[in-house]
Amino acid sequence: MNLSVIKVRQNRMANKNLVIVESPAKAKTIEGYLGKDFIVKSSFGHVRDLPKGDKAIDKENGFLPTYEIPKDKESLVRELKKLAKEADVVWLATDDDREGEAISWHLSEALNLNNKETRRIVFREITKNAILNAIESPRTIDIDLVNAQQARRVLDRLVGFELSPILWKKIKFGLSAGRVQSVAVRLVVEREREIQSFEIKNFFKVVADFIIEGNKILSAELSKRFNTEKEANDFLESCIDQSYTISDLEVKPAKRTPAPPFTTSTLQQEASRKLGYSVTQTMTIAQRLYESGYISYMRTDSVNLSDFAIDSAKNEITSAYGKQYVKTRKFSTKSNSAQEAHEAIRPTEFSRHEINADRSEMRLYDLIWKRAIASQMEDAQLEKTTATIAISNNNTLSFKALGEVVKFDGFLKVYTESHDDEEDDEDNKKMLPPLSVGQKLDLNFIKATERFSRPPARYTEASLVKQLEEMGIGRPSTYAPTISTIQKRNYVHKEAREGEERKYAELTLKNNKIQSTVKKEITGADKGKLQPTDIAMIVTDFLVKNFPNVTNYTFTASIEKEFDEIAQGLLQWESMIKRFYTSFHEKVETTEAIDRSDVGTSRELGKDPVTGRTILVRLGKFGPMAQIGTTEEMGDEKPQYASLQKGQSMETITLEETIKLFELPKSLGEFENEDIVVAIGRFGPYIKFGDKYVSLERSDNPMDITLDRAIELIKAKQKADAPVAEYEGLPVQKGVGRFGPFLKWNGIFINVNKKYDFDNLSKNDIIELIEEKKQKDIDKVLHNWESEGIRVEKARWGQSVILKGKTKISLPKTVNAAELSLDEVKAIIEKNAPKKKAAAKPKKK
Repeated sequence: MNLSVIKVRQNRMANKNLVIVESPAKAKTIEGYLGKDFIVKSSFGHVRDLPKGDKAIDKENGFLPTYEIPKDKESLVRELKKLAKEADVVWLATDDDREGEAISWHLSEALNLNNKETRRIVFREITKNAILNAIESPRTIDIDLVNAQQARRVLDRLVGFELSPILWKKIKFGLSAGRVQSVAVRLVVEREREIQSFEIKNFFKVVADFIIEGNKILSAELSKRFNTEKEANDFLESCIDQSYTISDLEVKPAKRTPAPPFTTSTLQQEASRKLGYSVTQTMTIAQRLYESGYISYMRTDSVNLSDFAIDSAKNEITSAYGKQYVKTRKFSTKSNSAQEAHEAIRPTEFSRHEINADRSEMRLYDLIWKRAIASQMEDAQLEKTTATIAISNNNTLSFKALGEVVKFDGFLKVYTESHDDEEDDEDNKKMLPPLSVGQKLDLNFIKATERFSRPPARYTEASLVKQLEEMGIGRPSTYAPTISTIQKRNYVHKEAREGEERKYAELTLKNNKIQSTVKKEITGADKGKLQPTDIAMIVTDFLVKNFPNVTNYTFTASIEKEFDEIAQGLLQWESMIKRFYTSFHEKVETTEAIDRSDVGTSRELGKDPVTGRTILVRLGKFGPMAQIGTTEEMGDEKPQYASLQKGQSMETITLEETIKLFELPKSLGEFENEDIVVAIGRFGPYIKFGDKYVSLERSDNPMDITLDRAIELIKAKQKADAPVAEYEGLPVQKGVGRFGPFLKWNGIFINVNKKYDFDNLSKNDIIELIEEKKQKDIDKVLHNWESEGIRVEKARWGQSVILKGKTKISLPKTVNAAELSLDEVKAIIEKNAPKKKAAAKPKKK
């Protein structure tokens, strides 16, 4: 589109146009595409929300929600209201989904916008053409989309507000439940129990290496696996002094077809597999790419590409790779709820192969570009070869060698899709040497290796998203917050498991002799997989038993379908909420009467062999714990307690493992005339040495730690804590923490950046680092009224904070904190500081 057309369009607009978007980054990009007659402002997300408390939703009058403007948005709303009054036209340009539609509606309500002077515009990418085309075709706010979002918000508030207090009373204070989050937790819990109950079976896999033409190796696998070592050994014995011949060669043409372009969930999955990004990280980076105008909208369940995008991809493929690589396709989405009018995630310009941005954005953009461009490329043409190798004395068993040759790479030139459950199938991709039927082969060796069946894999963030999507639970906008929420609330964690050592047998036939060896491997190691906590298992069991609908997969998916029907104007949201809430609330009232002792927060394991008292594991204030002695058994005495170790679960811990926990704290001996005690605390196992505490390393088991190992850890701690210099009469220490190397001086931690050689810091380096830090701390203080105990400081992202004692109040960017007076600051503290709870009145006897 040329500049003259843009000018004509802008002249047709009124002189004053206010465009409101939800993100400041989006506002900045759009501002560059519109002329001086347009002011672009950000609402910073929603400007209204449901207030806290039980008055937010009027259950007696059609579940009417009451919305309020949060305190931190009041000044922003005032500013937007003023600008809207001055403008001739207000353009609501929030995202093209239910959440975006709801933000536009809330803006319209909060700013008292006049419908005649308000335009709703939508676009799926932030480019000049898309913005100007949207302005040419405005519409009104789609109230059906707003109602679908309202229905979700109201339903989730009702579930959370009524269900969470039940969990506080019956299980533990501070717990939460949610319609989608509780189903996600249930999936993780059930997968963990599948793993716990899985019966591992062993078998023997047989492979052979043959020598061809003196130095080439042909690897093949036997067509049968053996159940026992004896069967494997008998087979190897039968192969002694035998000959091997190519009995059959099968060559078949094959092809591979590219995957469709990314949807929200497939982007999250592939970014996890290929880039190691979490679901939240992927969506944060994708949001930045969208707001910078690099990709189309990143919340979508459609695999569709527009005709314009397909033509653009075709032109770029022809230009970059040649005509022979082009094969245009239109993909259709399997999900009935997918909005085909929307597009899959794609680059806004296919000619832009890479972008100039930070590394994480560049990597994700590269993935999106490759996937989208590959979807419009030719199939890969392959040739698959299967060679059957006969054994001279065996008519029933044979070896198979598999190979694959790419005859035309097609889309593989650009992109290959990954899979969560892909096996190690490198043999299928090997190119076989030239072979012919009847060809004799020289045996190098035959190896029978003991292998073990594997339990189902724990979910990754990406594979959990995939499962939720396949079950119809949640929508593109809900995946990332759901996965984030269940981890923040300690229902699920990503814990690296070191695995355990396991022995396996290996039999090798070479030079007509069989050799048997026992080898070792690590099994059960896991990294980045989702594992449920004990609290997750207890809460899931409680909800499944007492609120089956809330955690029922089919029911939760049907709720999502009803939201879709509301969005299409086919269902009234109030009647849908009423139908759900009536039966749900009845169940809440029934569950109130359940005795807490019936909930299952403890598990008896047996009797203590020393005291004869009951040993149990139960949920304590700070997590799962072991206990010797019940209240009835102990009388006036207190039971014994011990914390469970990392990796131990209330469901699987044995009586023997529990008894061992009570060996701690345990004295290991002395060092430098001080006792050394090993124990487990709230934050994990540690060594107490005099008045010093030394954390054990991940590989250390507190039950098995020796005096020598404890002394080794103490010496390492002493070395780390030893001063490396002195400044102003105070010691300077070095260390490496979560965020990299640092110095510690006078209680201050100072990051050491890459410009310094951390291992060889000079005295001048140390002085420079400390002085820089002191100056930074001085510079960030805007006001310091010491007599009042009040400070105002600069904070991140251009904001400022007020500090008084433990009170910390963030100020909006619109407030010039440097010009605030003491009285103004006191007024802000009075308005925003948390109110002290009144002392509880004594109960009347």
